[in-house]
Amino acid sequence: MPAAGERTPTARLRKLGLQLPDPPRPLGHYVAAVQTGTLLVLSGMLPLRDGVPTTIGRIGDSVTMAGGVAAARLAALNALALAEQTLGSLDRVRRVVRATVSMTTTPRFEAHAAVADGASDLFAALFDEGHTRVAVGAYTLPLGTAILLDVIFEIHTED
Repeated sequence: MPAAGERTPTARLRKLGLQLPDPPRPLGHYVAAVQTGTLLVLSGMLPLRDGVPTTIGRIGDSVTMAGGVAAARLAALNALALAEQTLGSLDRVRRVVRATVSMTTTPRFEAHAAVADGASDLFAALFDEGHTRVAVGAYTLPLGTAILLDVIFEIHTED
């Protein structure tokens, strides 16, 4: 866990004026999160608010670039909420190890990295260490959403 007096992810989130939403529930027959060793692996996070998709369509068509960035940020907030629920405290998260951002786009769309920054910028504001990332286009995603975020966290062990 972070030493006393350090800026924790929870404190940083509060300083940004952000509150975590209720964590999303699985949409099928799977678990939302699995902890193994010092890793917390989450199932895909969608841009859902109260269980309802907020961003449906293709980035570069019915979804603007700004809408894609906002959707990636919302999916990241959902991932953080699920991590907090699973671990009991967001402050048990040491860092993001990997973020994979899949997005539905038009065939000629090439700004995947800028859209994925919607999630990465939030993670960078909360955690001191950087993360690896993959940003890819997809033909369709669950519920017709524009974003699917896959996250692997490293967690502090209970010493």
